[in-house]
Amino acid sequence: MELAAEISYVSTEEQLEQALGIRHHVFVIEQQVPAEIEIDQYDVISPDVHHVLLSTDGQAVATGRLIYYSKDTAKMQRIAVLESHRSFGYGRVLLLAMEELARELGLSYSVLDAQCQAQKFYEKLGYEVISEEPFYDADILHVRMKKSL
Repeated sequence: MELAAEISYVSTEEQLEQALGIRHHVFVIEQQVPAEIEIDQYDVISPDVHHVLLSTDGQAVATGRLIYYSKDTAKMQRIAVLESHRSFGYGRVLLLAMEELARELGLSYSVLDAQCQAQKFYEKLGYEVISEEPFYDADILHVRMKKSL
């Protein structure tokens, strides 16, 4: 099946609101993450943070953001796909687009803190666990993972 997906790099407040809406649905409503910790200082349009939207049929259905973790490493964060669009490959397309953006920015590595339930998804895309043990973030078990770009 061919995925009809369009990747957008957030440059307007309207696009940012779409991204935050997807995250609110996935993290706050589905996963019960407190809204006050889901939004942070990186949820702005800025040269220091890159928000990405994935749309299909004109509807934004997935999002993620990239921040600078170190001089050569991107940190992929807040990766979310609406429940109605999971298991169709949109998460993979989104993350590959984010990795391509990181390469374009001159970065060599990608790190992310994966929810343990999503660890196998990231392993299939070449990520390896680098944390000693799982840790809690927003009361959800995570592992830190890394990949060479």
